[in-house]
Amino acid sequence: MLDKLKSAEKRLEEINENLTDPEIINDQSLYRTLMKEYKQLTPIVEKYREYKNAKEEFEEANQILSESGLDKEFKEMAQQQLSSSRIDMEKFEEELKILLLPKDPDDDRNVIIEIRGGAGGDEAALFANSLFRMYSLYAQGKNWKTEIISANPTELGGYKEISFSVEGDGAYAKMKYESGVHRVQRVPETEAQGRIHTSTITVAVLPEMEEVDVEINPADLEIQTFRSSGAGGQHINKTESAIRIIHHPTGTIVECQEERSQIKNKEKAMKMLYTKLYESKLNEQTDKIAAERRIQVGSGDRSERIRTYNFPQSRVTDHRIGLTLYKLDAFMNGDCDEVFEALAIADQTAKLANSQRQ
Repeated sequence: MLDKLKSAEKRLEEINENLTDPEIINDQSLYRTLMKEYKQLTPIVEKYREYKNAKEEFEEANQILSESGLDKEFKEMAQQQLSSSRIDMEKFEEELKILLLPKDPDDDRNVIIEIRGGAGGDEAALFANSLFRMYSLYAQGKNWKTEIISANPTELGGYKEISFSVEGDGAYAKMKYESGVHRVQRVPETEAQGRIHTSTITVAVLPEMEEVDVEINPADLEIQTFRSSGAGGQHINKTESAIRIIHHPTGTIVECQEERSQIKNKEKAMKMLYTKLYESKLNEQTDKIAAERRIQVGSGDRSERIRTYNFPQSRVTDHRIGLTLYKLDAFMNGDCDEVFEALAIADQTAKLANSQRQ
């Protein structure tokens, strides 16, 4: 491990020098590549330097204690430093093991999120809107950009389904654990007797892909245009600006109707198609690769119930890691980091345990 850390520190110093070279600054592609590597190496090297400082303090205290003729007070101070630096070294070692785990290559990508109403009819559709709002507020707090790709609204203000993109640094790393079934327990707005109903919605989080990631033969595509429509089938656009793309070899269908421009709708739909085909490609790979990519804190299966939102008790429970918080209002207003980070830590811990067993 120490050899890896020394190499990482040396590489970071090399990149630091290269980033000041005018020729590299003018080569935007190379500059971006180096900046990406710099960002990945920085937390590892910073933690390694903390570890080295603790090790130096440990060795210094050890050296002092080996000397004879120390007064009692000075000896106690050295003993405290020895004990404290040993604890720090052990802590930094564990943190470094996690930082050195293989990184998900998709972590830095933007995401496409699909939310679909499940059991519960209108209440499920309303909760789909609530989750869309929650993710949007979370993204806003990170200074990320969200854009609706396709939506099927209901007359009561919910969504039968909605797809949207989230653009921001590390969006997939933060949000990839959201795939699965989300269950809500609350009194619906349409419930006159005040009874609590249970509804479900399904969320899928996909890393956004580009043309360079997936090859598509234009001859395999059927592109249809249609009029954008709102809740209840009322037309909100009298021109056929909405786009539907069918990929015949896989039967994959994507739609976009949120932009007034047919060109922009087609761009968004194609981006979604690349993402969907990439997901299918991953699913077809061997069990070994699928197991390596599978979320450790849960199967990642969209049919698995991952979280419950209980409004009467103001409770949110993530079933994969057994975490319950009584701050549902804050969570629904985008304060999600406590849960998202706990999921990431559980995933990293499980991967570390697996790597140590192998």
